[in-house]
Amino acid sequence: MTQLNIIGGGMAGSEAAWQAAHLGVKVTIHEMRPKVETFAHRTGNLGEMVCSNSFRSDDDEQNAVGLLHWEMRQANGLIMTSADAHALPAGGALAVDRDPFAETVTARLKAHPNITVSYDEITALPEDGHWIIATGPLTSGDLAASIAAETGQDALAFFDAIAPIIYFDSINMEKAWFQSRYDKGETEEDRTAYLNCPMDRDTYEAFIDALLAAEKTEFKPGETAGYFDGCLPIEVMAERGRETLRYGPMKPVGLTNPHQPDVKAHAIVQLRRDNALGTLFNIVGFQTKMKYGAQKEVLRMIPGLEEAEFARLGGIHRNTFINSPTLLDDQMRLKSKPHLRFAGQITGVEGYVESAAMGLLAGRFAAAEILGQPIDTPAPETAMGALITHITGGAEAKTFQPMNVNFGLFPPVVDAKTGRRNRATRYKMYTDRAKAAWTAWLDHARLDAA
Repeated sequence: MTQLNIIGGGMAGSEAAWQAAHLGVKVTIHEMRPKVETFAHRTGNLGEMVCSNSFRSDDDEQNAVGLLHWEMRQANGLIMTSADAHALPAGGALAVDRDPFAETVTARLKAHPNITVSYDEITALPEDGHWIIATGPLTSGDLAASIAAETGQDALAFFDAIAPIIYFDSINMEKAWFQSRYDKGETEEDRTAYLNCPMDRDTYEAFIDALLAAEKTEFKPGETAGYFDGCLPIEVMAERGRETLRYGPMKPVGLTNPHQPDVKAHAIVQLRRDNALGTLFNIVGFQTKMKYGAQKEVLRMIPGLEEAEFARLGGIHRNTFINSPTLLDDQMRLKSKPHLRFAGQITGVEGYVESAAMGLLAGRFAAAEILGQPIDTPAPETAMGALITHITGGAEAKTFQPMNVNFGLFPPVVDAKTGRRNRATRYKMYTDRAKAAWTAWLDHARLDAA
């Protein structure tokens, strides 16, 4: 029987192997550690946690990542069952005793009769067979170069400064307004593609003071700031002069505030829609290395964002990911080489659980293909469906950056009685709808083991 090969034994690779093996497919996991070390890993265990020991909220009725936990548990997910077995007290969150967790993941994978673990480094994209690349943000240099050569991207590894993303529902539209600069665009949607938040001189000066004084993330010894082109942190720009931002991403030209049409703003912060649903907006040009607490305090100084809720805060870290919206199909196959699937953080999802979830889907998709029993992609109303929809076409390709699961990725919910969006009950409405859709998908996606 045709074999599935998986490069990388982290969260995504481990989950992909588990899912495919349970469907009767022979799987080989290719893990370069401990032969080839990384600066972050300490062991050769599969599923090793390197950043924190938290899987974040476990509330499956009010939180998107908790819903993702629920979906993975329903699908017999290895990562979630292992996390539950080694959970630590953490309030409403799921925190994990990381070493026993990784030891359990490793032991269960090695004990499975359909799984083999090979400790070798794959340095180039394979030309044939069935493969899943799940190498994460620390993809080895040679393999990253091979991926870059195939996808046409100049660089995959860099220090990535990313901008915060805000829920549209939390923006004060009595202060902000929709308008593109100089009303450019052929359609009304184009001409109103941006949200604008105005600042007077005093507000701008206070904002610059707070920005310069804010606590920032510093590089580790030996690291140099090789930023991704076009992603210079706003603090670095502000350090070059107090007017730099006003002549850059905060320039006030070509815009008229309908709330005060006779008042010319001293500076304007623009937000651009970050997904097709219009539920998420990123702050244009506001890549930042401010620490999280400082970000919330400083960014809420912007008029219209005083009560902003963040789907993702900005940050800076070494990362390796592909531009999935342009490169992958809805079954996570590389369009130019369909025998290759990508899964996990390298696809542009952020976080342990999200990475494992994409591994779960990739493993099932690959197994279905090998068994000759195709399955559909989960509906976008599910947490997994929302994530895969986002990374394979829902996100804006030009500004694509890693993203955690959040309700802004889901199609909006509408109260059946009123026909309106109800903010008070919307999270429960999201999760109820998702659970029904995920249960239906699992029922229809059952495969006959080989």
